[in-house]
Amino acid sequence: MPDQSHEIPDGGDNALPPVRAIQAFEAIVRRGSVAAAADELGVSSGAVSQQLRKIERELNVRLMKRDGRSLTLTSWGRVYYEQVRAAFDQLRRAQHRLQVARTKQGVVISTPPSLASWLQRTLLEWSLENPTVSLRVIGADSEPSLLDEGIDFRLCYGTNARRHDRFSELFRDTIVPACAPKLLRGLTVRNEVDILAGPLIEIDGDKWHRAPPSWSDWAWSCGLPPPRQESRLVVSPAGTAIDAAIGGAGFVLGPVSIIADHVRQGRLTVPIDRRIDLNEPYFLAWERNALDRRPCADLRHALIAAGRAQQRTCIDSTTPLTADTDA
Repeated sequence: MPDQSHEIPDGGDNALPPVRAIQAFEAIVRRGSVAAAADELGVSSGAVSQQLRKIERELNVRLMKRDGRSLTLTSWGRVYYEQVRAAFDQLRRAQHRLQVARTKQGVVISTPPSLASWLQRTLLEWSLENPTVSLRVIGADSEPSLLDEGIDFRLCYGTNARRHDRFSELFRDTIVPACAPKLLRGLTVRNEVDILAGPLIEIDGDKWHRAPPSWSDWAWSCGLPPPRQESRLVVSPAGTAIDAAIGGAGFVLGPVSIIADHVRQGRLTVPIDRRIDLNEPYFLAWERNALDRRPCADLRHALIAAGRAQQRTCIDSTTPLTADTDA
């Protein structure tokens, strides 16, 4: 219970004290003296002391008491300062965010590492058309706070998009069996059964993402029983599983958006192009004020368009994934 002896008997009301008086009180406590507070605020020590007396009259309590040459908080002062400090800290954060937003020139994008190659293809084309805009890409599996971390856009998977205020669907990826060409030199693959009998790499989920469809799910989509053998490797994230497949460790159910470049360049091949959808789509999320800046608005339009084009590629199995002839 605060010490009742520091109350001032004069009456008061519930109106807020003048902001200058609150500011002076906060500065005295934070800086440790009236002189330091006066120096920060650009006024005289007498003016700061006057504001302290004014706020004590307004609140009808003694907030500070003299201890020799210094001022210390009373019990009521500690109660009040705790809340005042939090309010001023919030105001300073708001000021910092506004200054960052006003002076920011480039565009910052966060993406799961597994989707970075898809994003880079889109950004390369866009940056050629917008050479004066700097782009920064941050790879992270965990969902960032866009406002607090100064991020304009975030590519996210599934329900992770709901952690952000603004988001729009990009595309729902499909997965397809893929392997290194050298793996097929030692195996005969004529149909889906032969793939399920071969060495399999499973992509596992993690604390940020649900596991994608498994080999059992793929077998079910083919009208076949689950593979009899357990997967040789269970790997997370998807990029690591795809690297293992490139190394010849087995077949992987690779997302089309990720493996397409590997197939074109001959690092992977698709022995049988039977695709199934991922459990959830990818989304583009953005910080609520980002679109006030023309480059961000233009880039959002380009990313949404690229997502729609990717969706058509994912579902169009009539155009097979094949290596470039000059790769």
